[in-house]
Amino acid sequence: MSSTTAAIEAENLHKRYGDTVAVDDLSLRVATGEVLGILGTNGAGKTTAVEMIAGLRNPDRGRVRVLGLDPVRDRAKVRQVLGVQLQEATLHSALTVAELLALHRSFYPDPRPAEELLELVGLAGRRDIRFDDLSGGQRQRLSVALALAGRPRAVILDELTTGLDPRARRRMWTTIEGLRDERVTVVLVSHAMDEVERLCDRVALIDAGRVVALDTPAGLVALAGAGNLDEAIVTLTGKELVDTE
Repeated sequence: MSSTTAAIEAENLHKRYGDTVAVDDLSLRVATGEVLGILGTNGAGKTTAVEMIAGLRNPDRGRVRVLGLDPVRDRAKVRQVLGVQLQEATLHSALTVAELLALHRSFYPDPRPAEELLELVGLAGRRDIRFDDLSGGQRQRLSVALALAGRPRAVILDELTTGLDPRARRRMWTTIEGLRDERVTVVLVSHAMDEVERLCDRVALIDAGRVVALDTPAGLVALAGAGNLDEAIVTLTGKELVDTE
């Protein structure tokens, strides 16, 4: 990793809410073109960590750089190079899929074509449906399309395939593999072991707001002396991985 340019760097991030420490001295380095998985149990601090990396929350302490930019101070520039899809999308309920895509594409000088985005996420047949009338899985896929609209050089995807049927999940996996081929850096928060094992070059295991292990999926299994990734997480954290935060 030392010879590879870092697209995302987080150093000693700390975030407290009242008496609760959500993220505690967390550091990550994600190489250009790498797919990094973020794993952890409920309340481990995964979502807070990626929201700070995206500039959606200010850390109490620490430093973040996305492609050399500060996501808070350089917010406008970061939005041009970083795509973000969070767990729950809140978009204008009266606009259709096509209208939302047109709006988001207008933010960028060279956006992906709308038809390409619709095909990437399997919504070509839903372009005229209002956001309010989409299913939960379709809203999730639309959020991914909007995150990719500006041809980002890095993207954060939080629980990418939650609520998707098997066919839609496979389609989204193919989309992520295509991003890797384009040398797009991906940070993928997930609790789906098959997804992590297929897509991720490395995995950061977070517990109590800290990175407790960082390796390839196979490396984490070997480190824990476990039979699979689920068992490795239990061994390394003492907790079972359950649903999302």
